[in-house]
Amino acid sequence: MSLVDLTVARKHCRADEIDDELIAVYLDAAEQAATDYLNRRVYATKQALEDADDDTGIVLNGVITAAILLTCGHLYANREDVVVGAMAAVQIPGGARDLLRPHRMVPGL
Repeated sequence: MSLVDLTVARKHCRADEIDDELIAVYLDAAEQAATDYLNRRVYATKQALEDADDDTGIVLNGVITAAILLTCGHLYANREDVVVGAMAAVQIPGGARDLLRPHRMVPGL
């Protein structure tokens, strides 16, 4: 089950329903990237976290949702490893990692 609704992701990507299958793949990857970076499981609801009895888990919040959508949108907009004709690449402040960093669990700390 996806943490972020496909309809929300489609709106974020400004895409049509015809791209739903592709957006679903990117959404899944974005959610996995978020949980991998956080080093913890993300649960859709507080009840799901309680049921899992996970001391390190976190409930989905607006920041995590925004980070997932940013990553999904990036994957949708940039479908290749190489961009031809770009003058320079600049990382935007407030990107997915910046949003997730305060919630990240770092092993050993």
